[in-house]
Amino acid sequence: MSDLVLSQTRGAVALLTLNRPNKLNALSYALIDQLMAMLDRIEDDARVRAVVLTGAGDRAFSAGADIAEFSESVKLGPDAATKAFVRRGQAMTARIEAFPKPVIAAVNGIAFGGGCEITEAVHLAVASERASFAKPEIAIGITPTFGGTQRLPRLAGRKRALEYLLTGDSFSPQRACEIGLVNRIVPHEELLDAAFALADRIIRHSPLAVARIITAATRGLNVSIAEGLAIESEQFARMAATQDTREALDASPPEAPARRAPETSDSP
Repeated sequence: MSDLVLSQTRGAVALLTLNRPNKLNALSYALIDQLMAMLDRIEDDARVRAVVLTGAGDRAFSAGADIAEFSESVKLGPDAATKAFVRRGQAMTARIEAFPKPVIAAVNGIAFGGGCEITEAVHLAVASERASFAKPEIAIGITPTFGGTQRLPRLAGRKRALEYLLTGDSFSPQRACEIGLVNRIVPHEELLDAAFALADRIIRHSPLAVARIITAATRGLNVSIAEGLAIESEQFARMAATQDTREALDASPPEAPARRAPETSDSP
């Protein structure tokens, strides 16, 4: 396979890097397919407990879909374009959103279109002070196609999301943090360290519990509160009988205090 997505590990955390810096890490079909294949391998690798996803170079996380490639699909008609482009992109963001190991975006620059949709789909996101975001699809006469019309309103609220969906205007990392698209902003040179530190705070816990929480939260967003509580109960029941839970309970004092997170800032 070509090196459209670079992969390396730091301890129990995999670093995946979208690697088309000369194209602002645009999401070609081959890049999406390679990213999906890498996620399949990571899911089956018990040594990897979390994923950090970033972009190559200093300019872009991802500028979105490869427009030249997408345009060729459009020329073949809407059915062909939907199959090759829309379904592929939606499968990617759905895979990321439902991935059983935490996926943390380290947004190092431009996150437009599909790059913004990846940021919407990941479980957590840390943004460089140099990052910028946009939903520019309307400028080329199309709707967002990788889940952006669905996930951004759920994150930001309908009116705030529609402002960016309907204008195509770019917005700052500070605004992205305000509307819930990213968790925090850090100095550019500290971005990867901050993402890995966040991963380390998660992977000290049971991988089964992490996976169950991701499942409950992700599935619960799309159903009523009653159905969400049923999902939560189901995930608890699946954990309660595990060795992970028994060992954690046996190791904890009767009134174990919660671990305090390190002090962080939502702005540089």
